[in-house]
Amino acid sequence: MSTVPTGKVKWYDAEKGFGFLSQEEGADVYVPKGSLPSEVEALKSGQRVEFGIAEGRRGPQALQVRLVDPLPSVAEAKRRSPDELHGLIDDMIKLLEVKVQPDLRRGKYPDRRNTKKLAEVVRAVARELEG
Repeated sequence: MSTVPTGKVKWYDAEKGFGFLSQEEGADVYVPKGSLPSEVEALKSGQRVEFGIAEGRRGPQALQVRLVDPLPSVAEAKRRSPDELHGLIDDMIKLLEVKVQPDLRRGKYPDRRNTKKLAEVVRAVARELEG
């Protein structure tokens, strides 16, 4: 049974197109851009990876790197915590109850000054929920 080498990205310079991986067992491994999956532009320090390995002119070189723990998307990284989102939704509900529902009960549309701010809050909540 053969095991695939695993390790973490020690560092990677996207401009230069190479970096190094630290193996769980063994020496650091050179990783050129050509060894990365086609959809990956760069690696981030600390990312866990699996890779093939070959002996290059200057030591071990990674082949066919595969991300074990892909980084979260930018949107996910910027997502609010559930507690923050709960507070945002509470604020939205209060705005609806105080600024919108009374006018609607009286058979008229709410004042545009109120609805503009509320629409911004509703859009912010929607973006957070969509993730």
